[in-house]
Amino acid sequence: MENQQQFWEVIKHTILNYGINIASIPFTKILLFALIIVITQASKQFFLSVIIRRLELLASVDKTPLDDELIEIIKQPASWLILLVGLWVGQLIMAPELGAQITQITGRIINFLAISIGAYLVYHVSPLLGKALRKFAVSTETELDNLLFPYIPRLFQVAAILVVVIKASEVLLGASASALIGLLGGAGVAFGLLIKDVIYDWFCTIIIFLDKLYQPGDRLIVAGIDGFANVLEIGLRSTKLRVAKWNSIQKIPNSKMITGIVENWTQNPSDKPSYGINFTLKVQGLSTETSAVLYQALQEIPKGIDIISENCQVRLEGIDANTHVFRLRAFTSDFNKYYDAEVAINLAIIHLLEKESIEQSKVSLLADANKY
Repeated sequence: MENQQQFWEVIKHTILNYGINIASIPFTKILLFALIIVITQASKQFFLSVIIRRLELLASVDKTPLDDELIEIIKQPASWLILLVGLWVGQLIMAPELGAQITQITGRIINFLAISIGAYLVYHVSPLLGKALRKFAVSTETELDNLLFPYIPRLFQVAAILVVVIKASEVLLGASASALIGLLGGAGVAFGLLIKDVIYDWFCTIIIFLDKLYQPGDRLIVAGIDGFANVLEIGLRSTKLRVAKWNSIQKIPNSKMITGIVENWTQNPSDKPSYGINFTLKVQGLSTETSAVLYQALQEIPKGIDIISENCQVRLEGIDANTHVFRLRAFTSDFNKYYDAEVAINLAIIHLLEKESIEQSKVSLLADANKY
């Protein structure tokens, strides 16, 4: 026993006190570096066998597979990160012997590896984020999150790749990386100017959903489109419409749809919605008495039609040359019978003209041409 103690005293006195060097590096630092690597390996094994195992047991209780997939993803990057921390501590210890230049290079490499591990983690976790967002979108009423959430994981993945590329350029190019980053920034600005209309359409899509201008299934009147149009789909850049008159499909950029060209006939805030039907009646050569009788009779027309509301607005706008101009506005509460109501009013007005013995050659009866 005494011989062993004497032996270790000799080793300690010879190596530690007299500063034995290997390749100009103190043996104590080499020994310490090796000890750090051993501790790092032991920490990695402890992390994988104890901590990760405990997390897997906790995750097995939950029925959702997302936490299991997340643990499987972070297992490998976490072990890499533990090893990288050990290398970083060792680099700090060996820095005085390695020299400033080598220390700076190794520091850049370790920094790049740490960022790459983080980017790797973000890249592979992004699909799980997409799954979680899709589950969240199902529980919400708005369609905006359903439209935007699929792009968020891709955005994170692209950002992770760009970060790694920029960091790699710093390690490989050094000071020249600033010029490269500036060039990429300028190219990004130029590209942004080229697609500014696309980006504007994206923001207009958000406005459409937030202000609830319309939604799929709504029936619209859009300036420039003849007749009604049904909203089929609101995309990230454009709105898909079905034009009722031709049964055709038309796509309009969302930036145009927010400019006031849309009339929504579906989103009526009233408990008893009503839809207006407008007519212009022009009759030539009427006497004052006949004009008064016609004015009163037009107001009675809705009372005889079941699908028309009793409230009716009639205006005698005036006389254009020898023509009396009447404006008639009726309302129906059933949009599916809108055109039936229009036909019923037309027939009722024609019957009234025949009753008053007014020649049809002197009559002009038109529905609002802007709507139809």
